[in-house]
Amino acid sequence: MVGYVRWVPPYVRKVKTASGATAVQIAQTVHGRRKILEHLGSAHSEDELAALIATAKTKINSGQEEIGLGFAQPAAGGTDAIIAAHRSELLWNTLTDAYARLGFDQVGDDTFRTLVAARLVEPTSKLDTIGVVAELGVTAPHLSSIKRALARCAERDYRSQIAAACWAHVTADGGPGVAVVLYDLTTLYFEAEYEDRLRKVGMSKERRVDPQITVGLLVARDGFPLDVHVFEGNKAETTTLIPVVTGFQTRHSIKNMIVVADAGMLSAANLNALEDAGLEFIVASRTSKAPKELEEHFGVKGTHVPDDGVVELTRQMGQGPHQRNRRVVWHYSFERYRRDNRTLNAQVARAQRVADKSESLKKQRFVTVSGKQVGVDEDLVARARDAAGFKGYVTNIDPATMDGHTIVAAYRDLWRVEQSFRMAKSDLAARPIFHRRRDSIEAHLTIVFAALAIARDLQNATGYSIKKIIQHLRRIHTVVVDVNGHQITARTPLDADATAILDALKSRH
Repeated sequence: MVGYVRWVPPYVRKVKTASGATAVQIAQTVHGRRKILEHLGSAHSEDELAALIATAKTKINSGQEEIGLGFAQPAAGGTDAIIAAHRSELLWNTLTDAYARLGFDQVGDDTFRTLVAARLVEPTSKLDTIGVVAELGVTAPHLSSIKRALARCAERDYRSQIAAACWAHVTADGGPGVAVVLYDLTTLYFEAEYEDRLRKVGMSKERRVDPQITVGLLVARDGFPLDVHVFEGNKAETTTLIPVVTGFQTRHSIKNMIVVADAGMLSAANLNALEDAGLEFIVASRTSKAPKELEEHFGVKGTHVPDDGVVELTRQMGQGPHQRNRRVVWHYSFERYRRDNRTLNAQVARAQRVADKSESLKKQRFVTVSGKQVGVDEDLVARARDAAGFKGYVTNIDPATMDGHTIVAAYRDLWRVEQSFRMAKSDLAARPIFHRRRDSIEAHLTIVFAALAIARDLQNATGYSIKKIIQHLRRIHTVVVDVNGHQITARTPLDADATAILDALKSRH
């Protein structure tokens, strides 16, 4: 019996990649199984795709000629144009230039720099990052090199070096400075079954019951990150503020600084600790305080407050020797009043359904229970309606230094830290985290921290979101074509957006 091999000639294979490009490969089917013989590159335009396909066909024909299979051969004296290199050079240089400009190259770790830049381009696992970097035409590190870089990141405390560079950036001429800093925290969960010393089940921002960590972020007034801290997943919000802020203050010998935080950080102990450290603060008041606190003011001066008006009050906070009087600024907005009233109407309607027994008795606002009688607390509803449209801010800043409207304006910048968290969670995909050891988790978040700083820097300079910057610059490719031993370099033409981005970056030098 004569054996035989089921053999199909090599052919050109086109595959869509995750980034939307088209990868061109030379493949062959042997015994019914496809085998990839060579990956020629990824095309981002029809011209690039045509060039890669032509190169693949030339290679296939050359190979057939060599092994004498009798298939079509290239014409004698023909000219072979081969793509020798294909790089997203402009994008990569923009990211690594920003890395160097911010002073992050003081870390002195090329693999770490590659991980930071790759996370901006396409956040994924460390293993898949190798493919992302290779697709950009950049020499990708081996997985073992990545693991060693993560270990160095923890051992050599890269985060402190990155944070020091961030400090130098914001305090340089033209920077936002640190007269006002904003603090907030979020939670990142793990798809893990069991807790450990760091990953704990706690109050989740995403209402999950998985083990999680708590991440505190300190940013400058323009949203540029200054410091990031990792806490156990069950750490109370109010206990994270002081170690982050006072640690930052001590490291940089800061004497005058205003800390802005949301109501989750509001506690008498926190405010006393900030004040004792010589710091000023603006912290949101819980809205539940509004009806009772404003009632006395309304009794004396009536309920009318003009749109964008402020009411200044004093609140006693703390117990015994720790009690201190705090300035509270209540700001009124008609737009907020309309939103609050829509919410109140829905809450009152639910309470009425409970009173009418058309809905089961639950812990609903405005429901009052007296014996077997269930009703709607109309007095409480009236007080809540009087307080609709108000938002409060607790501060220790003297009115002569900052009036009520300035306090409100300073607090409104807090959305920038919330935006930075959204960027970290979405654009930079801070999770899922494919690590379980604390040092690896800390190293991962240091990469995200550095990437967030670059993203903020580029966004602030260009006015484009980091997602748009990556999208527009990734389309521009540098291609090296080899024609009979002579190399020609060509680049995709710049479109209007890419030109605007580059012009904005050049103008700040």
